[in-house]
Amino acid sequence: MHQVHLPSKELATGLVLATLGAIAFSGKAIIVKLAYRHGVDAVTLIMYRMLFALPIFAVMAWWASRDKPPLTRRDWWGVLGLGFTGYYLASFLDFAGLAYISASLERLILYLNPTLVLLLGLVLYKRHISRRQALGMAISYCGVILVFGHEINFAGTDAALGALLVFGSAVSYAIYLSFSGELVQRLGSLRLVGLATTVACVLCIGQFVLLRPMTAALVAPEVIWLSVLNATLCTAAPVLMVMMAIERIGAGLAAQTGMVGPMSTILMGVLLLGEPFTAWVAAGTALVVAGIFVFSSRARRSA
Repeated sequence: MHQVHLPSKELATGLVLATLGAIAFSGKAIIVKLAYRHGVDAVTLIMYRMLFALPIFAVMAWWASRDKPPLTRRDWWGVLGLGFTGYYLASFLDFAGLAYISASLERLILYLNPTLVLLLGLVLYKRHISRRQALGMAISYCGVILVFGHEINFAGTDAALGALLVFGSAVSYAIYLSFSGELVQRLGSLRLVGLATTVACVLCIGQFVLLRPMTAALVAPEVIWLSVLNATLCTAAPVLMVMMAIERIGAGLAAQTGMVGPMSTILMGVLLLGEPFTAWVAAGTALVVAGIFVFSSRARRSA
């Protein structure tokens, strides 16, 4: 059997899509921080993001469900659970945490997600953690602690609260990844993402209706436009770009390309938010990215 090599055009297209997807994803934190400058809170802001994203994800779910068998009751419970943990709770905790910490620290905490998935695998399924993986995790967490220790000097207990909320977001999304495997195989990734995100959109809108008076929806025009941008450019578009990249170059290479995410967040934070770029932030970022590279290198070699 002859080995099939990836065409250079497919490789280039996949790398571009993965890079653009990672940069677009990382822009979400910047947009949220910009919107907070207009006096909006997390409940209202995430409602607007999901309100504008809902039609996109509903169409995605419909498109992926064409000519497919209907979902069973078990499938629906799975979609509801994954939509709650992976997209509603993870998104809300992330938005809430960004009110207290910098976009740079938020992105570094979220970048620990692969290590959290591995730790959940250890707890839930008794999966082994290699020495290389443990070393990579230790390096990455040292990087986050370094940046957090620097930031807490300026923000005090607010930084601790924000970091805890964002870490909770990372844990919630890790739970989604840990339990989504079987449902992805049965429904397909596009159909599952479309359905789960639609569930999350409804939950975020319902949360606003329950917790806020309707007058809270009267926000500055800038918040509306930022939310439209968040829903399209930083939510729906990167989901599609990353999925198309995975189809072309595989999940492993797409994940490696995603390492540009923390760098782009820090760069945009400096340019658009005026966040300081210090030696502490640079060192912490280098440690986090290096740790994740060491952590995932064993998996790449065995893939």
